[in-house]
Amino acid sequence: MEFRVYYEDTDAGGVVYHARYLGFFERGRCEFLRTRGLSVRELADRGWIFPVVRLEIDYRAPAVLDDLVRVETEVLEVGKTSFTVGQQVVRLPDGKCLVAGRVTLVCVGPGMRPKRLPQELLAALRPEAP
Repeated sequence: MEFRVYYEDTDAGGVVYHARYLGFFERGRCEFLRTRGLSVRELADRGWIFPVVRLEIDYRAPAVLDDLVRVETEVLEVGKTSFTVGQQVVRLPDGKCLVAGRVTLVCVGPGMRPKRLPQELLAALRPEAP
């Protein structure tokens, strides 16, 4: 997913505020699933919600106002009720990795109780998925 850094993403120095990368990662995960035929909204409407339960993030270089960046997402692990993705924000056109992270999400239903990942999500998380 590619987009430009806007003023609203930056701090007083014109550098992307550290917490904004969490939103960038969230958008990247949603678009990753969308490219595989899944809608986070539709999954939620059917009772499957995926809160983040673990996050590791490394800030390597700053993104600044007006940078064109891409969020890249790859599946690292899939369990019965959770999955982990690796994500990074890359500056275009030089390809420099600005931020790298590892995010674990768990599938929950009503009452925030863990439940098995739905079959359509398991299929979308496979390496051979489109």
